[in-house]
Amino acid sequence: MIEIDNVSKSFAALKVLDGVSLTVEKGQVVSIIGGSGSGKSTLLMCINGLEPIQGGRILVDGTEVHAKTTDLNKLRRKIGIVFQQWNAFPHLTVLENVTLAPRKVLKKSRDEAIVIAEKQLEHVGLRDKLNVYPGKLSGGQQQRMAIARALAMEPQYMLFDEVTSALDPQLVGEVLDTMRLLAREGMTMILVTHEMGFAREVSDRVAFFKAGKIHEIGTPTQIFENPQTPETAAFLNSVL
Repeated sequence: MIEIDNVSKSFAALKVLDGVSLTVEKGQVVSIIGGSGSGKSTLLMCINGLEPIQGGRILVDGTEVHAKTTDLNKLRRKIGIVFQQWNAFPHLTVLENVTLAPRKVLKKSRDEAIVIAEKQLEHVGLRDKLNVYPGKLSGGQQQRMAIARALAMEPQYMLFDEVTSALDPQLVGEVLDTMRLLAREGMTMILVTHEMGFAREVSDRVAFFKAGKIHEIGTPTQIFENPQTPETAAFLNSVL
């Protein structure tokens, strides 16, 4: 499981996370909602060890992410992360992009990496794009390639940081369909999302963030139909 215990994070004088606690069990989907600047994306970066924290602790399967003795590179093999921007290597084909990390990080042979990449590209509906360059893909296809690239590392957890926010509305659905598939297959996921209908559909729990704090957490039914704090209600009224 992922355990987040009283985590605080600041950028200079700006406190971005303020005593955040959250537990995500294996197989759960947890969506994090809230306004811009509320600390949602920063939390994902801290879970993956891409940002340090100033207080509290984060544990992944009992390993403390920010402990000096932790091998972060090894730990990150368990945690796939997909960002708003897909950051593909434009001079490499789709297949080459997806095989790169298994070869370089997991030390897979070229043939082994190709088998993994082909499996994951088929998984996300891009089996026919193996030899295409990223610049020839639509935004939705590029984001699905980024998901395949993360899955090629065979992670136990997936973190999604507003992965549809940079897409044209007509491309959002194909990426959400891929994430629905992962949820049905039992992948443990933490989603930072502005897609309220999607969060309601796929989540086991939904956490509402404001000013670096979790103001409320509960089932989708509770959060969307019977919010317990005025802050949650006001946010949902503004976006729904």
